[in-house]
Amino acid sequence: MPELPEVEVTRRSFAERIAGARVQGVRLGKPLRWPLGIEPESLVGRTVHGVRRRGKYLLVDLSEGLLLLHLGMSGSLRFDPNLPEAALHDHFDLLTDRGVLRLNDPRRFGAVVYSASELAPEAVKLLGSLGVEPLTEDFDLDAFHAGLKKRKAPIKQVLLAGDLVVGVGNIYASEALFLAGIRPTLSSARISRPRAARLQAAVRDVLARAVEKGGSTLRDFSNAWGETGYFQLEAMVYDRANKPCRVCGTPIRTIRQGQRATYFCPHCQKS
Repeated sequence: MPELPEVEVTRRSFAERIAGARVQGVRLGKPLRWPLGIEPESLVGRTVHGVRRRGKYLLVDLSEGLLLLHLGMSGSLRFDPNLPEAALHDHFDLLTDRGVLRLNDPRRFGAVVYSASELAPEAVKLLGSLGVEPLTEDFDLDAFHAGLKKRKAPIKQVLLAGDLVVGVGNIYASEALFLAGIRPTLSSARISRPRAARLQAAVRDVLARAVEKGGSTLRDFSNAWGETGYFQLEAMVYDRANKPCRVCGTPIRTIRQGQRATYFCPHCQKS
């Protein structure tokens, strides 16, 4: 699943190119996770003011309203003036005078939803419960630690929940916990302030490096240029079960948490 770094990398790959574009048409393919919520032809003539990110959502600001895009489990975006005819898994095209923004999603868990504003019910439903952005100054240590102390669930699950800090998906939660030296099964409430500080720094470090490396391409992720990421090549624990830890040589272990695979080093992450 594309996570925060992949979504941010995607945003950066087309945001400047589409800014100022005028919408000339909309093509819908097979139904996605949620309906568009507006008649497609009513978007014609509107101007794209810019593209922002909130968690794993891309917000395409229009001269009137905005589009909220989610890549789901397997989605990807392309923006190009010379895209070929839409194929089987191309489910949304925003045709503009600067190119076509296309969502391709084989599993159709992605979405494109129109909202009149960020305060409208459609946007609030999708964005209202999201936690703070980890790569901004809003990711405050005191608030982070206080939030951890209120939760008894395993720390890995708390990070994945997204209501305390947003966008720390499965790959990056395992990597951040390794960097912070915290066992993924440890109760969130037991994390001291110094360890919370290490985890906060680790989350920021891992996500920033992943963005710099173009995200992680485990199966078919690529940005709006069609370029793949390579953060996965330097992962310390993720997808490395039974391989030696890059720090101590102990075999990496994997367990299941909430139907997701968790990877950790039993020596470097003792508690």
